Amino acid sequence: MLEKIQSLIEEPLKKEGISIISVTFEEEEGVNNLMIVIDKMPYVDLDTCVKATHIINPILDEADLIEDSYVLNVCSKGVDE
Repeated sequence: MLEKIQSLIEEPLKKEGISIISVTFEEEEGVNNLMIVIDKMPYVDLDTCVKATHIINPILDEADLIEDSYVLNVCSKGVDE
């Protein structure tokens, strides 16, 4: 499922200069989290995360690959990675 999600969102994000670092799905304290870590030169700011979320959300809604409810988290890789 994660590979499919990555393949669906990779090209639309690439058009905006955004690359995918990782896609993970895990349960934390009873909440399913789909975490997509992104990168963009020279840096990822809040606007980049919002833009990526607006690109990713409709693609995931249309593909309907995840049966359970979940929270989509789009974030940067951070300065330490």
